[in-house]
Amino acid sequence: MQVTSLLSRHGGHEHEHDDSCGCGHDHEHSSVHLWQAVAGIVLVLNAFIVDWLFSEGSTVASFSAFFGAIILIYPIVVTAVKDLRAGRLSINELVAVAVLFAFASGALGISQGQNSSLFGAQPSAGYKMAGLIAFLMLMGEVIETRTAEGARTSIESLIQLTPTKARRLKPDGNEEEIGASDLKVGDVIRIRPGDNVAADGVIVSGQGSFNQATITGESLPAEKKAGDDVFAGTQNLTGLLEIRVSRAGEDTTLGRVRALILAAEKTKLPIMKIVDQYMGYYTPLVLVIGALVWGFSHDIYRVIAVFLVSCPCAFILATPTAMVAALSAAARLGILIKNVADIEAASRINAFVFDKTGTLTTGQLAVNRLAPLGEAKPAELLRLAASAEKYSNHPTAKALAKLATEAGVPLTEPVDFSEAAGRGVKANIGGAAVLVGRAQWLKDNGVDSDFEKSVDLNEAEGWSLIFVAHNGQCVGWVGLQDGTRAEARESLVELKESGVRRIAMISGDRQPVATRVAAEIGCEEARGDCLPQNKVEFVHAIKARGYRVAVVGDGVNDAPALAAGDIGIAMGAAGSEVAIHSATIALMNNDLRRLPFLVRLSRSTRTVINQNFIFGVCFIIVGLSASAFGFIGPVMAAVLHLSGTFIVIFNSARLVRKGEEMEHFQSDTARAPGRVSGALAARTA
Repeated sequence: MQVTSLLSRHGGHEHEHDDSCGCGHDHEHSSVHLWQAVAGIVLVLNAFIVDWLFSEGSTVASFSAFFGAIILIYPIVVTAVKDLRAGRLSINELVAVAVLFAFASGALGISQGQNSSLFGAQPSAGYKMAGLIAFLMLMGEVIETRTAEGARTSIESLIQLTPTKARRLKPDGNEEEIGASDLKVGDVIRIRPGDNVAADGVIVSGQGSFNQATITGESLPAEKKAGDDVFAGTQNLTGLLEIRVSRAGEDTTLGRVRALILAAEKTKLPIMKIVDQYMGYYTPLVLVIGALVWGFSHDIYRVIAVFLVSCPCAFILATPTAMVAALSAAARLGILIKNVADIEAASRINAFVFDKTGTLTTGQLAVNRLAPLGEAKPAELLRLAASAEKYSNHPTAKALAKLATEAGVPLTEPVDFSEAAGRGVKANIGGAAVLVGRAQWLKDNGVDSDFEKSVDLNEAEGWSLIFVAHNGQCVGWVGLQDGTRAEARESLVELKESGVRRIAMISGDRQPVATRVAAEIGCEEARGDCLPQNKVEFVHAIKARGYRVAVVGDGVNDAPALAAGDIGIAMGAAGSEVAIHSATIALMNNDLRRLPFLVRLSRSTRTVINQNFIFGVCFIIVGLSASAFGFIGPVMAAVLHLSGTFIVIFNSARLVRKGEEMEHFQSDTARAPGRVSGALAARTA
């Protein structure tokens, strides 16, 4: 029973909540501070002690219990009155009526019956009972409020790490410290080792390692250099960097993620909306039951117990506590769920449809084959090619440079570098003329065409081939591909083990390419040559067969297909506004292992909600029956109410720790260190 959310805080703060939650709880703040509640229970306990040490019926005990009860009852009654003035009839009124009845029994000297052994037969007994009941109900509210705020805080701690200050560089090169909120697009800020980044931006100079767990959920640091993007809230672990601000304030990736996560907390499942719809009838029904119990038993304490045990907090908290815990677990791993209904939808998914490029593949060329000719060695072939391409911005040049760095191959400074767009490059390496490019480029520059006979790969299957000539002789060729993600096969296996019955891949690339990628990752169904409308038609066709479909794409060119599925999951949403807004769920990194985890989390969440609902319903039915027949008194009813709240909260809290083992996953490179460099050592022609 959430009577007030201020009991654990000071009264000056106002938080905006939905005016009426499903339980009918009022979240408005009261002017009662925690110390006043403590003072109230101290006065009530003092009454017990005085009656025990001295004679029963002591005036001191009566006054102590009276004032203690007044202090404790006050916030409950005030909240109930506010409800009535607003035209709401909620469970707050049940508690208010119960504690007022108990208080009145003291004022009127009504017999305590079975409770006399605990409270005595003196007039102060009713005051003591009213105070104790009010305190227990308020403590239940404190637990609920603190738990909800604790879950929110665990999310906020992930997304509120932007520093309040920033070091902006002035035109003369000196630093000035300003508020992070004063940063503007185009400002250049300096980030020292250990600093958190104050805004999204691009590194102008310097390099360092960044902890990006707040954005992507990845535990391993990401290496950043000039030209790379950085995000607000991430931490610079090493290096001194200068960053040009591209987005600041609420426009940063962190700001958008924060807004969407907090918006998700306000959304509701269909079952929660049904509870809201019928909760207005619940309080009148309980009041009628209380009247019937009074009519048959004429025992006011049975009526009080009925009102207290009927407060359906365990039932009402069944869904919100589980959902907030699930949101917290997902946010920790970089999974952005924009509507809690999508958690339930994910638990029913039995088919996944993947885009290929950028989803199951990296979307970047990688060297997968080195084929030296004649007496050339793989390392020499790589050195010549990467050195000649050193100053090119072509994706091929980046792939060669990456492999050379990983393999520890030293590069030679190119001289007389020139590049023919789309054809190849020419440079002088160590005094020799080196050509790197397509076959026709080498032929046009006088290289013998016999080198093409050594090629045993089919470019129609997605291979990109470049040839390397040294002093007019071809010394080998390099095969590059858009490599599949290292964890793709493992993730698809886990999805099948979790009960997903159909996994398909759709791509705008050629069918042979789609077939090859599908074979590498173990995907049984692959469709190539798909235009955006073909992808949408494919998704609709699967849904027409009764499947519940999740569509996974990069969120940029797959928006129509993402919208066509029961849920759409955008990968690599960090920094991409389109990706964040084009899907119902966004993965802030490109780790496909988040998908099996999402399925497991959603199913666990549904199980926990069902457990909570069953417990809540049984608790009310059994509690009502026991109270009506006099088996439990008012104080025991309040204790049971508190216990029921504890059980539901702790059951839901189990979800918060879901996925902790995934925080220790290695990055793609760390998990498959030999994948690329192995091409240098073993994949020679």
